[in-house]
Amino acid sequence: MSELTWFEPVRLSLATAAVASALAFVLGTLAAWRMQLARFRGRTLLEALFLLPLVLPPTVVGFVLLVVFGRRSWAGAAYEWLFGQPIVFSAAAAALASAVVAFPLVYQTAKAGFASVDRDLTDAARSIGAGEWQLLQYVAAPLAARALVAGFILGFARALGEFGATLMFAGAIPGRTLTLPTAIYLAVESGDDARAWAWCAAIAAIGFALLLVARTFARGEPAGK
Repeated sequence: MSELTWFEPVRLSLATAAVASALAFVLGTLAAWRMQLARFRGRTLLEALFLLPLVLPPTVVGFVLLVVFGRRSWAGAAYEWLFGQPIVFSAAAAALASAVVAFPLVYQTAKAGFASVDRDLTDAARSIGAGEWQLLQYVAAPLAARALVAGFILGFARALGEFGATLMFAGAIPGRTLTLPTAIYLAVESGDDARAWAWCAAIAAIGFALLLVARTFARGEPAGK
């Protein structure tokens, strides 16, 4: 195996996690801000739905995505009409599966960050005519920036390690959906322990570094303290 071939799942995992965490960050941050402001019936039910991927087996998440975005569904048919190919077993499917499982972490972290913002500041901004988007852009997001960055990093780490949902929804296609966790599984299945250990070391090192950075941002501590 050439060095490029060995590195391919690492590259693909990093690219997939970047897209997935960006998607989860945007949706999770907006959802957290809206839930922070809103008070309505069914709010608890909706929040439980947001957090459901945390407690569901990843294979269940993957199966649900298959049903929702399969070629027989309207969402799957719409995607295929727009992009000329089905989403199932594609790079987009890998990113979407990873985004779904990363979303709850981003949402929870962003919600905690927004909850820490002094309400007097948001009330003052609202009193001079600031709308919800302006409150988020100029008041809440800057004040909760550390939590938001930490949430993005945690989402990236979660997306990087996603296995079950990705395998169910995107498969394990080399160069397209063969991410690190899936590559490790296949290496173990084929008896290639050396390659599996090397990939395990790579993903563990990346994940450890991400957790250290997330902790630094979340607590505002200098690195290494």
